[in-house]
Amino acid sequence: MSDKIIFHQYEISPFSEKVRVIFGIKGIEWHAVDQPVIMPKPDLVCLTGGYRKIPVMQIGADIYCDSQIIVRELERRFPTTALPDGNGLGAAMGFWTDREVFQANVAITFGSIGEHVDESFKKDREALSGRSFNTDEMKQAVPIMLEQMRAHLAMLESQLADGRKFLLGDKPGLTDASAYYNIWFARAANPDGGDLFDTFKAVQAWELRVRNIGHGTRHEMSNEEAITIAKEATSTAYEQEDPHEPNGLKPGMAVQVMADDYGRDPIAGTLVSSSASHIAIKRTDERVGEVVVHFPRAGFWVLPG
Repeated sequence: MSDKIIFHQYEISPFSEKVRVIFGIKGIEWHAVDQPVIMPKPDLVCLTGGYRKIPVMQIGADIYCDSQIIVRELERRFPTTALPDGNGLGAAMGFWTDREVFQANVAITFGSIGEHVDESFKKDREALSGRSFNTDEMKQAVPIMLEQMRAHLAMLESQLADGRKFLLGDKPGLTDASAYYNIWFARAANPDGGDLFDTFKAVQAWELRVRNIGHGTRHEMSNEEAITIAKEATSTAYEQEDPHEPNGLKPGMAVQVMADDYGRDPIAGTLVSSSASHIAIKRTDERVGEVVVHFPRAGFWVLPG
């Protein structure tokens, strides 16, 4: 059975950068499997059952969708390098950076580079979000979103004002990775657009410290190898009923899981286990065999299958 950390990603993916920083903090050895930026993604959705967002982590026949559940699993598997905020406040802060800050970031970044954005990318993101991806409208929103981003950056600057190295103290954590990836993405997508960030000197110095953490030890892996590993492996997940499930979910029930914000493709399967923090479903695909797909509970809906 393979216990390799296989990470389905692409280089400019902001949420992949968040996890890559976590790999660096925890000193993890991992294998990058590059996926397309836009659909189709046949070598990914055969593993996930239709979930198309990036990143996805694979360990054998266990598939982890969304950075929230990926970090949770990394914390479980690598307890000796536990993050100071891995499953508590750090996860809550992720909701702030993944939604409020990221949405402002998207408008600023794509509103600034709109003329360079490929039409196929726009159509893909419209299908993903279910709403218009109009870079002209984003350009009009840039002044307001700059005000919002400045306000968010000021919160970080204030937190760092006492000279601490990282947002929660001397050790980096999930909060750092979550706040950092937004700045990283804005600079990577629009190298000429960093003026706003550079006005916050404590943030600028902190950004350099987080960047210097690195990404752990990276190897490359092909899609074919990742799929073969899944097909030859057996999931380590086991059936477990949560007696506190508010709607009576039990192992063996047919369910569908979907994100509540965008990329709302329902993933159908048979429930294996659930808790306040996760839900795991079993499904079978001709190419990958039987796999168990894991999702976070916050930000995901579970519906009868």
